[in-house]
Amino acid sequence: MRLSEEEKDFIAGKQGPGARRAMEILVALGKVFHADRMVAVSSAQIAGVSYRNIGDAGLDFLSDWAGMGATARIPAFMNPAGIDRVLWREMCIPAHFADRQCAIIHQLERMGVQDTLTCTPYHIGHTPEPNQHIAWSESSAVSYANSVLGARTNREGGPSALAAAITGRVPECGLHLDENRRATHHIIVKCAIETPADYSALGYHIGKIVGAGVPFFEGLKIDANSWKSQTCFKALGAAMAASGAVALYHIDGITPEAVHNRKDILSDMKESHTVSDIDDIRKALSKSGGKLDLVALGCPHVSLDELKNIAGLIGDDRLKTPLWITTSKQIRHEADAAGITTHIKNAGGLIIADTCMVVAPLDQIGYHNIAVDSAKAACYLPSHQGAHVYWGSTEQCIDAARRGQWIS
Repeated sequence: MRLSEEEKDFIAGKQGPGARRAMEILVALGKVFHADRMVAVSSAQIAGVSYRNIGDAGLDFLSDWAGMGATARIPAFMNPAGIDRVLWREMCIPAHFADRQCAIIHQLERMGVQDTLTCTPYHIGHTPEPNQHIAWSESSAVSYANSVLGARTNREGGPSALAAAITGRVPECGLHLDENRRATHHIIVKCAIETPADYSALGYHIGKIVGAGVPFFEGLKIDANSWKSQTCFKALGAAMAASGAVALYHIDGITPEAVHNRKDILSDMKESHTVSDIDDIRKALSKSGGKLDLVALGCPHVSLDELKNIAGLIGDDRLKTPLWITTSKQIRHEADAAGITTHIKNAGGLIIADTCMVVAPLDQIGYHNIAVDSAKAACYLPSHQGAHVYWGSTEQCIDAARRGQWIS
């Protein structure tokens, strides 16, 4: 790789051993992916935060790196952890798990990483500009940043994203390059796709078809400026990243590159698929009825507008099944001020910050039968948690929490 003088100084240890380790990781990755050089990035989102995922070995790794004096030189922020640091007792999280989790967060904070603990950093002000290079790592956030915001990022691993935070660099490869942002699959949608659940189901289906490709959607009609459209974009990308490995998609006439760079991004498209109906897709995601241990919403984390909508769906009812709605602590603070948190708590639900049902220790808590409105969660909970999952719309999930069971 062709390294700048500053990058050579990192390798030489002139910025300290922690920075040298970071650049060594990035150079090794650059060689694997045949990158010619590094590119500067403006922010980094760090995954590998949950104790459930990285364990004591991961904690030791972070502690060692922090002990080398490594410090982020660009804005860097954390993906969700395995607990809500305020409500972990109400969540019935074991004390040892909570202690180890807080230790991981502390080591990342030592390196200058902000404790945002969210998979939707764009809901709390971390919104990159079009064509801005970043180093994000959570799959749905990567999809949203690339597709909806028009930024440029690969799906970084936890160590590589942290290395990017410390150096301000990543290898110039993958979706940082124009040629890799061109569409590979033409998806022609000929049925009505209107709600977040519709977009979630569509994404689940297309991810299985496309794999790691770049789909170009024709036929989707959406108001790009409403909060519901943001939820739909989020649901579509999260589902495709979970059922496949999609990190970038284009929607004809709507997403930035499909508006401003349409001719170029269509130049390499080789496959075409038509979606005429999503009823069978919904059936593939859904399960027959049964008793629930938990209804979990917020995968990815919800916005304040989504919380308002959920509170409206609950109304004055009492819930028979525990309800978790996951979001960032900043959004929960806004919900506190608006009275939404109290409303939902009085109904029997909790607004949970800092964590996600996928990376929380649900198996240790005893939650096995879970209803979700996210195709991403429906993909991951069985494999990550051994859970039996019921998938449906947000409205269906709230109705299930009200009844105490899933009605197919």
